Amino acid sequence: MTLTNGRLTSFWGTSPAIVGNVPDPKVASRIRDKVLSRLDSQLDISNTRLVRDNIERLFPQVVAEENVVISRPERLRLFEQVMAEILGYGPIEPLLRDDTVTEIMVNGPKAIYVERAGRIERTSITFDNDEHLLRIIDRIVAPLGRRVDESSPMVDARLPDGSRVNVTIPPISLVGPVLTVRKFARIPYTDEDLKAHGTLTAEFIQFSRACVEARLNIIISGGTGSGKTTLLNVLSGYIPSRERIITIEDAAELQLKQEHVVTLEARPPNIEGRGQISIRELVINALRMRPDRIVVGEVRGGEALDMLQAMNTGHDGSLSTLHANTARDALRRLETMVLMSGMDLPLRAIREQVSSAIDCIVHLERMSDGSRRVVQVAEVQGMEGDVIVMQDVFHFQQSGFRDGRILGRLEPTGIRPKFADKLERAGIRLPAQLFGTKLDIGYK
Repeated sequence: MTLTNGRLTSFWGTSPAIVGNVPDPKVASRIRDKVLSRLDSQLDISNTRLVRDNIERLFPQVVAEENVVISRPERLRLFEQVMAEILGYGPIEPLLRDDTVTEIMVNGPKAIYVERAGRIERTSITFDNDEHLLRIIDRIVAPLGRRVDESSPMVDARLPDGSRVNVTIPPISLVGPVLTVRKFARIPYTDEDLKAHGTLTAEFIQFSRACVEARLNIIISGGTGSGKTTLLNVLSGYIPSRERIITIEDAAELQLKQEHVVTLEARPPNIEGRGQISIRELVINALRMRPDRIVVGEVRGGEALDMLQAMNTGHDGSLSTLHANTARDALRRLETMVLMSGMDLPLRAIREQVSSAIDCIVHLERMSDGSRRVVQVAEVQGMEGDVIVMQDVFHFQQSGFRDGRILGRLEPTGIRPKFADKLERAGIRLPAQLFGTKLDIGYK
């Protein structure tokens, strides 16, 4: 809410972010609980105008009954808290609206942390107690047909804006209810944004665009929070608009701008433990949907086999991400996930599938200074004996450390990739200096 000419205006408008609780939490909690208790239990929460009108009517009455002196700024902040309790997500509502916050970590009711610019910091915001936090958690998961209790103490969910949510409660958690929110970017990052942040270089943009347009199969690897999905979204934007794209995700995050996009999202089991739709089932189903491109948000299990088989049977130009520590480790992870499919395949056969399906691996890291960088671009060249051969095309070279920031750049290795033939067939020419070689790749 904001005050305009002494009157309260829309909570969803241009109100400033709350930086903390009102000075006396006990008074705030008492006023808030009284307003909530007096609201009509049959009130339609989806009717925000009606809810706001009711709270505006009750709020001054309750404040007067408390017989406490509250300054106008404190009164405004308390009103916003009450509104957030009804229409939003309580104390964390302002954090969800703060575009500088990328992740929210609630470690029990009294310890709330956020990530800004790759660094974690503690906030002054708190919940009253475990029950207060559990009430907000229930508001998040209940509309999705999910529940969280002692029999089901862990839940993954998604907010209406696309933000990913994980909930863990006692007895699994020993610090009280734990809530983790990875926020969804309202405006997708572009390649120029990532270049400005130092995540990638102009040379990498030119190279990756050529690889996507030439229909190379690309895996993006990295650790948690390293920027894999963000980069996947950028690379997916290079897919020509004339193609039919099927995206498959555990929680829908990709924001493709092409016209012909079909978005599929996995479904967890319902309260009775039924109705689950896995990523693997969606990958198999996508093959029957006449896709030009299949984009899998993240490969985690047996769906790796179906994805590799699709790449090896004409569905080239596919993109996906997976968790790994290095590009080489990404191949090992793929091998392990294929084994998770239940198919009794010899290791050499799996490696042949991997080496023939994957053209390029792009690896990201979240550095010690909080920055996210592309640190390795490796070509998968094939098999030598029982070993998959890889060759770095670009790698990150650190040049120093200044003002708390890592200095360095993604540099070419001087190696001409073997998949240059695919670039040539696509009519794409890359300048020699892009790779540090003397011969241009592709043709005019």
